Amino acid sequence: MSNKINPIFIPPYKLIPVKTSYIKPGESLDIIINNAGPYLENGDFLVISETPVSISQERLVDESLFKPSLIAIFLSDVWSKYIWGYLLGPILRIKPRTIKNLRKLPPEARAHKEVVLKYYGIKHALKPASEAGIDLSNVPGNFVSLLPEKSSQVARKISEKIEKHWEKEVIVLIIDTDATYKLGNFRFTCLPAAIEGIKSNLGIIGYLLGRMSKTKSPTPLGSSFPLKIEHALEMAELAEKYQKSQKNNLETVYKMQESFNKDTNEITVDMLNSVVHTPAVIIKRID
Repeated sequence: MSNKINPIFIPPYKLIPVKTSYIKPGESLDIIINNAGPYLENGDFLVISETPVSISQERLVDESLFKPSLIAIFLSDVWSKYIWGYLLGPILRIKPRTIKNLRKLPPEARAHKEVVLKYYGIKHALKPASEAGIDLSNVPGNFVSLLPEKSSQVARKISEKIEKHWEKEVIVLIIDTDATYKLGNFRFTCLPAAIEGIKSNLGIIGYLLGRMSKTKSPTPLGSSFPLKIEHALEMAELAEKYQKSQKNNLETVYKMQESFNKDTNEITVDMLNSVVHTPAVIIKRID
C-alpha cells in the first residue's frame, strides 16, 4: 500500500485522504484512526464512507442464498427492467447510465430484490436502483453490505478513541453517497437512516419527490457531534468530491468489475485487498 498522501484544496478547505488496506468483515476500524491520527488537528472533520463501517459490523448478506419470490421476479424483470428502464426512467430523466444498466439487468437482480424486500420492505424495493443504500461495490463475490447500524454511536466511539490516543478533538461523520434532497426547507432521503434534521426512510416516495429537487447531496448517516444540517451536508459533499477524483475509486459495482476485469461473483477479498482504499477523508479549514 502506498503511503503517499495527495491532499487537494477546495478553498477554504484542505482535504487529506486516509489510506488503508481493505477492511475485512469483523475487523476493527482502528486502522482508520491510526492512519488519520498524525494528520488530525483540533476542529477537523473526519468523514468516513458507510461501506467499511458496514463491513466492520459484519452486515454482509450472500445474495446467492436467496430464492426470489414472485414479487422479487416481477420487480426485477418487469418493474425495474421495463417500466423504469423504458418508461418511467426517460420520463423522469434519470441518468442515461442508470437507464442503460436497468435495461440489461441480469437474472441475479431477482435475488437482490428479494434481499431488499426481506430487510427493508416494498417501499425500498420499488426504487429502480440503489435500494435502501445496499452496497454491491467493495464486497466480494455475491455479497452485498447493508446500511450500517447506529452510525452516530459508531462516530462518537471513533471520536472518543481519537481524543484518547491522539489528544485531538475532531468531528466524525459517517456518510452515504445516496442522495439527500431539498424542497424548500425540507431535507429528505430515501435511505432508511440519516442524521437528525433529515427525514429518512421514504423509499420510493422520497425518490419520486427527489426528481422535483434541483439540490442533492450525499447523506450524513451519523455524527459524533450535533451539527447544523447545512454544515454536515457541506462536509459530505466535499468528501464525495475527493472520492470521485480518485482513479481507483470503486464507487459502483460496474466500476469494480471494470477495474478487476472480472464478473462480480469472481471478485475476492484478495483482489479487493490488492488496491489502496480511501475509506475516510480529513477536512481542514485553512482560512
